[in-house]
Amino acid sequence: LQPIANSVTLVHRRPEFRAAPDSVNKMYALQEMKKLDFQVGQVISVAGEGGQLRSATIKGPDGEVEVACSRMLPFFGLTMKLGPIAEWGLNLHENLIPVDTEKFETSVPGIFAIGDINWYPGKLKLILSGFHEAALMAQAAKHRVAPGERIVFQYTTSSTKLQKKLGVNG
Repeated sequence: LQPIANSVTLVHRRPEFRAAPDSVNKMYALQEMKKLDFQVGQVISVAGEGGQLRSATIKGPDGEVEVACSRMLPFFGLTMKLGPIAEWGLNLHENLIPVDTEKFETSVPGIFAIGDINWYPGKLKLILSGFHEAALMAQAAKHRVAPGERIVFQYTTSSTKLQKKLGVNG
């Protein structure tokens, strides 16, 4: 955007980035050349008039700053905050929830955690891993609520029952 915009302000919640190093270096170079303003913090409010954006207020480590703007392109990353879950008595590991990798159960029986919020040795934060975790967790949860009941697997490629539910022809 920098070549076509009158000005660009990048707001990020912390001074460190997980982006590709080359992209981060380009951003810092633009900042050094005064072609980009970088603000550490979060947008806490916007103001405008007649349906037109006029400014955004950013809360950063040194307080609040108002930045004039006519456009905003929000790109949301994930900030994992446990919120009330932190009070549930679960064991924590660096603000993540340790699980056993057989059932993805936490330190509290009957409470499961999958996805980016859980932790175990060798954890890869990939969506593929989350699908794997979900499948194992769902089996464990099913066994917990219906002990001894057989779990029947069906595949969308071969189950006419599933295909009918999905509205596709087999």
